[in-house]
Amino acid sequence: MQNPIIEEQRELGAEETVFSYQGRVWRRFWRNPLTIAGIIGLGFLVLFSFVGPLFYRVSPLTPHLAHMMQPPGGHFPLGTDDLGRDYLARVMVGGQSSIIVGFAAALVSMLVGIIYGMVSAMSTRGIDTIMMRIVDIILSVPPLFILLFLDAVFRPSVVIMVFILASTAWLQVARLVRAEVMSLKTRVYVEAAQALGASTWRIMVRHLFPNFMGTVLVAGTFAVADSILAIATLSFLGLGLPPPAPNWGADLANAMNYLYQPSWWLVYPPGLAILLAELSINFLGDGLRQAFDTRM
Repeated sequence: MQNPIIEEQRELGAEETVFSYQGRVWRRFWRNPLTIAGIIGLGFLVLFSFVGPLFYRVSPLTPHLAHMMQPPGGHFPLGTDDLGRDYLARVMVGGQSSIIVGFAAALVSMLVGIIYGMVSAMSTRGIDTIMMRIVDIILSVPPLFILLFLDAVFRPSVVIMVFILASTAWLQVARLVRAEVMSLKTRVYVEAAQALGASTWRIMVRHLFPNFMGTVLVAGTFAVADSILAIATLSFLGLGLPPPAPNWGADLANAMNYLYQPSWWLVYPPGLAILLAELSINFLGDGLRQAFDTRM
Protein backbone atom coordinates (compact mmCIF):
# COMPACT_ATOMS: atom_id res chain seq x y z
CA MET A 1 0.00 0.00 0.00
CA GLN A 2 1.36 3.35 -1.05
CA ASN A 3 2.01 6.04 1.51
CA PRO A 4 -0.45 8.94 0.96
CA ILE A 5 2.11 11.46 2.24
CA ILE A 6 4.65 10.35 -0.36
CA GLU A 7 1.99 10.48 -3.08
CA GLU A 8 0.99 14.01 -2.02
CA GLN A 9 4.61 15.18 -2.06
CA ARG A 10 5.10 13.63 -5.49
CA GLU A 11 2.05 15.45 -6.83
CA LEU A 12 3.23 18.73 -5.33
CA GLY A 13 6.66 18.21 -6.86
CA ALA A 14 5.16 17.62 -10.28
CA GLU A 15 2.95 20.70 -9.91
CA GLU A 16 5.95 22.82 -8.90
CA THR A 17 7.85 21.50 -11.93
CA VAL A 18 5.02 22.59 -14.24
CA PHE A 19 4.81 26.03 -12.66
CA SER A 20 8.61 26.45 -12.72
CA TYR A 21 8.63 25.55 -16.43
CA GLN A 22 5.92 28.11 -17.14
CA GLY A 23 7.86 30.67 -15.13
CA ARG A 24 11.01 30.01 -17.13
CA VAL A 25 9.06 30.37 -20.38
CA TRP A 26 7.65 33.74 -19.35
CA ARG A 27 11.02 34.96 -18.10
CA ARG A 28 12.72 34.03 -21.39
CA PHE A 29 9.85 35.64 -23.29
CA TRP A 30 10.01 39.00 -21.52
CA ARG A 31 13.80 39.16 -21.37
CA ASN A 32 14.13 38.94 -25.14
CA PRO A 33 14.64 42.45 -26.60
CA LEU A 34 13.11 41.36 -29.91
CA THR A 35 9.94 40.41 -28.06
CA ILE A 36 9.68 43.85 -26.48
CA ALA A 37 10.31 45.50 -29.85
CA GLY A 38 7.61 43.35 -31.47
CA ILE A 39 5.05 44.12 -28.77
CA ILE A 40 5.77 47.85 -28.98
CA GLY A 41 5.52 47.88 -32.78
CA LEU A 42 2.35 45.80 -32.88
CA GLY A 43 0.78 47.83 -30.07
CA PHE A 44 1.55 51.04 -31.92
CA LEU A 45 -0.15 49.76 -35.09
CA VAL A 46 -3.22 48.60 -33.18
CA LEU A 47 -3.56 51.96 -31.40
CA PHE A 48 -2.87 53.83 -34.63
CA SER A 49 -5.47 51.88 -36.63
CA PHE A 50 -8.27 51.44 -34.07
CA VAL A 51 -7.86 54.24 -31.54
CA GLY A 52 -6.47 56.88 -33.91
CA PRO A 53 -9.70 57.29 -35.94
CA LEU A 54 -11.60 58.00 -32.71
CA PHE A 55 -9.55 61.18 -32.28
CA TYR A 56 -8.80 62.04 -35.90
CA ARG A 57 -12.38 62.22 -37.10
CA VAL A 58 -11.84 62.65 -40.83
CA SER A 59 -13.54 60.50 -43.46
CA PRO A 60 -11.08 58.47 -45.56
CA LEU A 61 -13.58 58.39 -48.45
CA THR A 62 -14.51 62.06 -48.79
CA PRO A 63 -12.68 63.67 -51.74
CA HIS A 64 -11.40 67.23 -51.66
CA LEU A 65 -11.02 68.07 -55.32
CA ALA A 66 -9.46 71.44 -54.55
CA HIS A 67 -6.64 69.74 -52.62
CA MET A 68 -5.66 66.82 -54.86
CA MET A 69 -2.08 65.54 -54.45
CA GLN A 70 -1.37 68.05 -51.71
CA PRO A 71 1.85 67.35 -49.76
CA PRO A 72 1.78 66.90 -45.98
CA GLY A 73 1.01 70.01 -44.00
CA GLY A 74 -1.85 72.21 -42.93
CA HIS A 75 -5.17 70.40 -42.59
CA PHE A 76 -3.70 67.20 -44.07
CA PRO A 77 -0.85 65.83 -41.89
CA LEU A 78 0.04 63.14 -44.48
CA GLY A 79 -1.22 65.01 -47.53
CA THR A 80 -3.91 63.84 -49.94
CA ASP A 81 -4.11 61.28 -52.75
CA ASP A 82 -5.06 61.72 -56.39
CA LEU A 83 -8.72 62.24 -55.44
CA GLY A 84 -8.03 64.65 -52.62
CA ARG A 85 -8.80 62.15 -49.85
CA ASP A 86 -7.05 62.59 -46.51
CA TYR A 87 -4.15 60.14 -46.55
CA LEU A 88 -3.67 59.89 -42.78
CA ALA A 89 -7.29 58.81 -42.38
CA ARG A 90 -6.89 56.25 -45.17
CA VAL A 91 -3.75 54.74 -43.65
CA MET A 92 -5.42 54.55 -40.23
CA VAL A 93 -8.63 52.89 -41.42
CA GLY A 94 -6.74 50.74 -43.93
CA GLY A 95 -4.85 49.14 -41.08
CA GLN A 96 -8.07 47.89 -39.50
CA SER A 97 -8.93 45.53 -42.35
CA SER A 98 -5.33 44.32 -42.65
CA ILE A 99 -4.98 43.54 -38.94
CA ILE A 100 -8.47 42.02 -38.55
CA VAL A 101 -8.14 39.81 -41.63
CA GLY A 102 -4.59 38.81 -40.70
CA PHE A 103 -5.41 37.70 -37.15
CA ALA A 104 -8.74 36.11 -38.08
CA ALA A 105 -7.25 34.15 -40.98
CA ALA A 106 -4.44 32.90 -38.73
CA LEU A 107 -6.96 31.85 -36.06
CA VAL A 108 -9.11 29.92 -38.56
CA SER A 109 -6.07 28.27 -40.13
CA MET A 110 -4.74 27.22 -36.72
CA LEU A 111 -8.10 25.76 -35.69
CA VAL A 112 -8.49 23.77 -38.90
CA GLY A 113 -4.85 22.72 -39.00
CA ILE A 114 -4.80 21.53 -35.37
CA ILE A 115 -7.94 19.42 -35.77
CA TYR A 116 -6.86 18.00 -39.14
CA GLY A 117 -3.32 17.21 -38.00
CA MET A 118 -4.42 15.57 -34.75
CA VAL A 119 -7.09 13.46 -36.43
CA SER A 120 -4.62 12.37 -39.11
CA ALA A 121 -1.94 11.39 -36.59
CA MET A 122 -4.37 9.49 -34.34
CA SER A 123 -6.09 7.64 -37.20
CA THR A 124 -5.10 4.35 -38.80
CA ARG A 125 -2.16 4.27 -41.16
CA GLY A 126 -4.36 4.16 -44.27
CA ILE A 127 -6.50 7.14 -43.27
CA ASP A 128 -3.39 9.06 -42.20
CA THR A 129 -1.77 8.44 -45.58
CA ILE A 130 -4.85 9.60 -47.48
CA MET A 131 -5.26 12.74 -45.38
CA MET A 132 -1.62 13.75 -45.74
CA ARG A 133 -1.57 13.05 -49.49
CA ILE A 134 -4.47 15.51 -49.80
CA VAL A 135 -2.34 18.09 -48.00
CA ASP A 136 0.64 17.34 -50.25
CA ILE A 137 -1.48 17.70 -53.40
CA ILE A 138 -2.80 21.11 -52.33
CA LEU A 139 0.69 22.22 -51.28
CA SER A 140 2.03 21.30 -54.71
CA VAL A 141 0.00 24.18 -56.18
CA PRO A 142 1.55 27.63 -55.60
CA PRO A 143 -0.49 29.35 -52.87
CA LEU A 144 -0.75 32.57 -54.87
CA PHE A 145 -2.57 30.75 -57.67
CA ILE A 146 -5.10 29.35 -55.19
CA LEU A 147 -5.63 32.77 -53.62
CA LEU A 148 -6.09 34.40 -57.03
CA PHE A 149 -8.57 31.72 -58.12
CA LEU A 150 -10.67 31.92 -54.95
CA ASP A 151 -10.55 35.71 -55.02
CA ALA A 152 -11.85 35.69 -58.60
CA VAL A 153 -14.66 33.23 -57.79
CA PHE A 154 -15.97 34.87 -54.62
CA ARG A 155 -16.77 38.53 -54.18
CA PRO A 156 -14.17 39.86 -51.74
CA SER A 157 -15.28 41.05 -48.32
CA VAL A 158 -13.63 40.93 -44.91
CA VAL A 159 -15.22 37.56 -44.04
CA ILE A 160 -14.54 36.07 -47.48
CA MET A 161 -10.92 37.26 -47.38
CA VAL A 162 -10.44 35.54 -44.02
CA PHE A 163 -11.48 32.17 -45.42
CA ILE A 164 -9.59 32.70 -48.69
CA LEU A 165 -6.34 33.28 -46.82
CA ALA A 166 -7.05 30.47 -44.34
CA SER A 167 -7.66 28.04 -47.25
CA THR A 168 -3.90 27.73 -47.78
CA ALA A 169 -2.48 28.71 -44.39
CA TRP A 170 -3.90 25.67 -42.53
CA LEU A 171 -1.84 23.20 -44.57
CA GLN A 172 1.50 23.94 -42.92
CA VAL A 173 -0.15 23.96 -39.48
CA ALA A 174 -1.65 20.51 -40.16
CA ARG A 175 1.72 19.05 -41.14
CA LEU A 176 3.39 20.59 -38.10
CA VAL A 177 0.72 19.30 -35.70
CA ARG A 178 0.78 15.83 -37.23
CA ALA A 179 4.56 15.62 -36.79
CA GLU A 180 4.28 16.72 -33.16
CA VAL A 181 1.47 14.27 -32.36
CA MET A 182 3.27 11.38 -34.08
CA SER A 183 6.21 12.04 -31.77
CA LEU A 184 4.13 12.53 -28.61
CA LYS A 185 1.70 9.62 -28.93
CA THR A 186 4.49 7.10 -28.30
CA ARG A 187 5.32 8.63 -24.92
CA VAL A 188 4.74 6.60 -21.76
CA TYR A 189 2.02 8.85 -20.33
CA VAL A 190 -0.04 8.52 -23.53
CA GLU A 191 0.28 4.73 -23.51
CA ALA A 192 -0.69 4.74 -19.84
CA ALA A 193 -3.80 6.80 -20.59
CA GLN A 194 -4.74 4.36 -23.37
CA ALA A 195 -4.24 1.41 -21.03
CA LEU A 196 -6.55 3.04 -18.48
CA GLY A 197 -9.28 3.28 -21.12
CA ALA A 198 -9.11 6.99 -21.93
CA SER A 199 -10.89 7.91 -25.15
CA THR A 200 -8.97 9.19 -28.16
CA TRP A 201 -10.63 12.60 -27.83
CA ARG A 202 -9.58 12.86 -24.16
CA ILE A 203 -6.01 11.89 -25.00
CA MET A 204 -5.83 14.50 -27.75
CA VAL A 205 -7.27 17.30 -25.63
CA ARG A 206 -5.82 16.45 -22.21
CA HIS A 207 -2.43 14.91 -22.99
CA LEU A 208 -1.34 15.87 -26.52
CA PHE A 209 -2.55 19.42 -27.16
CA PRO A 210 -0.90 21.03 -24.07
CA ASN A 211 2.46 19.55 -25.10
CA PHE A 212 2.57 21.04 -28.60
CA MET A 213 0.64 24.23 -27.83
CA GLY A 214 3.86 26.27 -27.71
CA THR A 215 4.92 25.10 -31.17
CA VAL A 216 1.52 25.90 -32.65
CA LEU A 217 1.46 29.29 -30.94
CA VAL A 218 4.77 30.19 -32.58
CA ALA A 219 3.48 29.00 -35.96
CA GLY A 220 0.33 31.07 -35.42
CA THR A 221 2.27 34.31 -35.01
CA PHE A 222 4.07 33.74 -38.30
CA ALA A 223 0.72 32.87 -39.91
CA VAL A 224 -0.56 36.33 -38.88
CA ALA A 225 2.40 37.98 -40.61
CA ASP A 226 1.89 35.84 -43.73
CA SER A 227 -1.82 36.70 -43.83
CA ILE A 228 -1.20 40.45 -43.53
CA LEU A 229 1.36 40.24 -46.32
CA ALA A 230 -1.00 38.11 -48.45
CA ILE A 231 -3.93 40.54 -48.20
CA ALA A 232 -1.55 43.40 -48.99
CA THR A 233 -0.34 41.46 -52.05
CA LEU A 234 -3.86 40.74 -53.28
CA SER A 235 -4.89 44.35 -52.73
CA PHE A 236 -1.74 45.51 -54.53
CA LEU A 237 -2.81 43.38 -57.51
CA GLY A 238 -6.31 44.86 -57.37
CA LEU A 239 -7.93 41.66 -56.08
CA GLY A 240 -8.35 42.50 -52.40
CA LEU A 241 -11.17 44.35 -50.72
CA PRO A 242 -13.14 46.31 -53.35
CA PRO A 243 -12.58 50.08 -53.57
CA PRO A 244 -13.10 52.61 -52.17
CA ALA A 245 -12.41 50.67 -48.94
CA PRO A 246 -9.01 51.79 -47.58
CA ASN A 247 -6.30 49.17 -47.51
CA TRP A 248 -2.54 49.36 -47.20
CA GLY A 249 -1.94 47.23 -50.27
CA ALA A 250 -4.43 49.12 -52.43
CA ASP A 251 -3.04 52.51 -51.37
CA LEU A 252 0.48 51.31 -52.13
CA ALA A 253 -0.62 50.08 -55.56
CA ASN A 254 -2.21 53.45 -56.30
CA ALA A 255 0.99 55.19 -55.18
CA MET A 256 3.00 53.24 -57.75
CA ASN A 257 1.36 55.37 -60.46
CA TYR A 258 3.12 58.38 -59.00
CA LEU A 259 6.39 56.73 -57.98
CA TYR A 260 8.51 58.90 -60.29
CA GLN A 261 6.75 62.10 -59.35
CA PRO A 262 7.51 64.21 -56.25
CA SER A 263 4.73 62.52 -54.23
CA TRP A 264 6.65 60.46 -51.70
CA TRP A 265 3.89 60.77 -49.10
CA LEU A 266 1.77 58.31 -51.10
CA VAL A 267 4.39 55.56 -51.02
CA TYR A 268 6.04 55.60 -47.61
CA PRO A 269 3.11 55.56 -45.11
CA PRO A 270 1.40 52.33 -46.31
CA GLY A 271 4.74 50.72 -47.18
CA LEU A 272 6.23 51.46 -43.77
CA ALA A 273 3.02 50.28 -42.06
CA ILE A 274 3.26 46.89 -43.83
CA LEU A 275 6.97 46.66 -43.02
CA LEU A 276 6.40 47.51 -39.35
CA ALA A 277 3.60 44.94 -39.07
CA GLU A 278 5.75 42.21 -40.59
CA LEU A 279 8.79 43.00 -38.45
CA SER A 280 6.78 43.31 -35.22
CA ILE A 281 4.93 40.02 -35.64
CA ASN A 282 8.06 38.17 -36.73
CA PHE A 283 9.96 39.55 -33.72
CA LEU A 284 7.12 38.41 -31.48
CA GLY A 285 7.11 34.97 -33.06
CA ASP A 286 10.87 34.66 -32.69
CA GLY A 287 10.55 35.60 -29.02
CA LEU A 288 7.92 32.92 -28.49
CA ARG A 289 10.05 30.35 -30.29
CA GLN A 290 13.03 31.03 -28.06
CA ALA A 291 10.84 31.05 -24.94
CA PHE A 292 9.30 27.64 -25.63
CA ASP A 293 12.50 26.05 -26.92
CA THR A 294 13.67 23.75 -24.11
CA ARG A 295 17.20 23.72 -25.56
CA MET A 296 17.65 27.45 -24.89
